[in-house]
Amino acid sequence: MRIATPDGISLHVHDEGEGDPVVLLHGFPDSSALWRNQIPALVAAGHRVLAPDLRGFGRSDKPLEVDAYRITTSAADVVSILDAAGIERAHVVGHDWGAGLAWVVAGLHAERIERLAAMSVGHPNTRVPSVEQREKSWYMLWFQFEGLAEEVLPRDDWKLLREWTRGNGDVDRYVEDLSRPGALTAGLNWYRANVPPQRELAPRRAFPAIAAPTLGLWSSGDDYLLEQPMKASGEHVTGGFRYERIEAASHWLQLDQPERVNELLVEFLA
Repeated sequence: MRIATPDGISLHVHDEGEGDPVVLLHGFPDSSALWRNQIPALVAAGHRVLAPDLRGFGRSDKPLEVDAYRITTSAADVVSILDAAGIERAHVVGHDWGAGLAWVVAGLHAERIERLAAMSVGHPNTRVPSVEQREKSWYMLWFQFEGLAEEVLPRDDWKLLREWTRGNGDVDRYVEDLSRPGALTAGLNWYRANVPPQRELAPRRAFPAIAAPTLGLWSSGDDYLLEQPMKASGEHVTGGFRYERIEAASHWLQLDQPERVNELLVEFLA
């Protein structure tokens, strides 16, 4: 289905199944296709699954303005999806930017969320810069250079993107998706709108604690994010926190270890 957001953006939403609703939120440079191994398992477990292509990705609209990608705006998109589907409360599962978004939705729109599962990215209050994390997330700074990143990434059949993903994830799908007009800039705008370099100079603002029961998942082969922020997220959850480490998986744990991820999600959301 397609839904319209408060600011007039059209979003594509994969809607399948009946029963207890679950919203699946992907990150960069993915789309709702990331969840292809989880959707059948969740539907079989009695859930209605809504998996949007977030703004800027997949078959959803790609506004040009950087400010259109602020995470609070995308949180309002999630609420719009629930409203359009006639859903009062739902579970939310997020990965990468989708996990960051899921934390924001659960914190700012707590009345709409039953349970939260965050994959790879910990609670916003656990973001403490370190040398090791800066080394892992070098690309976040490089993505800020408008025009330069758009020029270099596609060179030599997207060589840098292929090296950055280390052959993990859906790299061929990423190349196909990001090659469409405006798609690469739209994806990079998530970084430009939410992690600009000047943010490091601003006073740190405490984010609300999460009232919903929360599951945190992190994978041992994650090349971009440290484990500690996810483990420490329980300090910012009042509804109960469970942490699970997924072995033998890259950053894209739901693709590398789908059976284990499905088992944990089905059990937690039951």
